[in-house]
Amino acid sequence: MTNKTHRFDTGKFEVLATGLEYPEGPIACDDGSVLLVEVRGGTLTRVRPDGSKETVAHLGGSPNGAARGPGGKIYVCNSGGFVWIPVPLPPAPVTDQTLWITGPQPPDYRGGSIQRVDGGTVETLFTEFESEDPVTKKPVTLPLKGPDDLVFDAHGGFWFTDWGKSRMRDRDVTGVCYVPPDGAKAMEKLFPLSAPNGIALSPGGDRLYVAETYSRRVLYWELDPKTPGQVLRNESTIGGSYLLSAALPGQGILDSMAVDEEGNVYVATMLPEGDDPKTNGGITILSPKGEVLQFLEIDIGRPVPLPSNICFGGEDCKTAFVTCGGSGQLVSIRMSVPGLKLNFS
Repeated sequence: MTNKTHRFDTGKFEVLATGLEYPEGPIACDDGSVLLVEVRGGTLTRVRPDGSKETVAHLGGSPNGAARGPGGKIYVCNSGGFVWIPVPLPPAPVTDQTLWITGPQPPDYRGGSIQRVDGGTVETLFTEFESEDPVTKKPVTLPLKGPDDLVFDAHGGFWFTDWGKSRMRDRDVTGVCYVPPDGAKAMEKLFPLSAPNGIALSPGGDRLYVAETYSRRVLYWELDPKTPGQVLRNESTIGGSYLLSAALPGQGILDSMAVDEEGNVYVATMLPEGDDPKTNGGITILSPKGEVLQFLEIDIGRPVPLPSNICFGGEDCKTAFVTCGGSGQLVSIRMSVPGLKLNFS
């Protein structure tokens, strides 16, 4: 277990790219580039080590998360679009940029989906999921609302969160789905959750972590690592979950996450000082026991709120790449503990 006094960062954050349209879902590649989705831009984009950008595929809607799956294909959670809200920030020397934040469901919204990208070809895999009516217990098929993030298990199946969509007076209640290795269907496994966002697996594949954005919670469920999609519920809680983030301080809301090879959980933490867009966001590192090990403030000389996701890469897997959604940047930092090598990466 990592000691609480241990520092995980070994350097400073460096800016790799700017001008991205709400970057999310980073994937570190062997050639040093980073694949990511641009939520506001509707694209899958490659950022090269020199900061140059290349559009890999046009996805439409609002692609929110991405992961490499079997055969090297890229799987994408597409949340179907947002109304985008500009938040102008103070002029230099503080900052002179505009922060973009997600708003309600847009007028042209047609639903959420799971997409697969092979080269430049985009295929829609799912727009619906199977569940059970909580009252009648009969099977039902329901539309995906706002798929957000996904993670592959060792079997070739994948888990994904559905963050839902907000409207002016109401919001979707959603959950977590699993797609088995045969890819036949998406099945809801966890419900109800409040804006489930980031999702990750433990090194042994026996824990599924989920971050809820507005409740500021990281929950986990125990899994049977030998049986794809099998949740072992905690009988002591109504939702069958365990709470990891009881010691999480401050007011920061949570986005997506990653895990290192020791099992520590790295959660993108937005606005840790409350509803002030001039404050730096960062990464909160939680131990598997729920200890807050460190908060990595993204300090590059000016405010960078709304970090949206994190992945590990580099030859030793000790480079952390962080997408800063609202400010349109990709940054990196060297770490002391290697990130967990993801299945099919």
